[in-house]
Amino acid sequence: NVWCGDVTYIWTGNRWAYLAVVIDLFARKVVGWAMSLSPDTNLTLKALELAYESRGKPTGLMFHSDQGSHYTSLKYRQRLWRYKITQSMSRRGNCWDNAPMERFFRSFKTEWMPKSGYGNFIDAKYSVSDYINGYYNNVRPHHYNAGLAPNESEVRYKDSKTVAKFY
Repeated sequence: NVWCGDVTYIWTGNRWAYLAVVIDLFARKVVGWAMSLSPDTNLTLKALELAYESRGKPTGLMFHSDQGSHYTSLKYRQRLWRYKITQSMSRRGNCWDNAPMERFFRSFKTEWMPKSGYGNFIDAKYSVSDYINGYYNNVRPHHYNAGLAPNESEVRYKDSKTVAKFY
């Protein structure tokens, strides 16, 4: 079980907002996200906490990110330790090491986000929620998932495991 995370910025009328996302690499599903006007450790912790809680407090995970200060901070590393999550980091300055996150942000910014950004923070947050919860996880096909959306890919995998138990 591997999760990855990253942060991007979004224009919100008169200032930047920051979006932290956690993806479960199994089906490329967004399992946690948070937005803030500050790109700090609290932002990335909120996304991690949402992922951890929404997935039923899993054990034996690895979390991969870049070497940004919000991921290398003592506070963040302590939370990973408390959750018993192993930390993995990209090589310095190598975005290819976290390609699934870069691909997610590219998809969001080219498929959904207005080219000029959003008028305000609230509109941006609602739009991000619509993209992740309404479109990305439920509708958007993924080559990695043989053309299935992340939620459908997970359901089919779980169904196949259930069927296998009966034979």
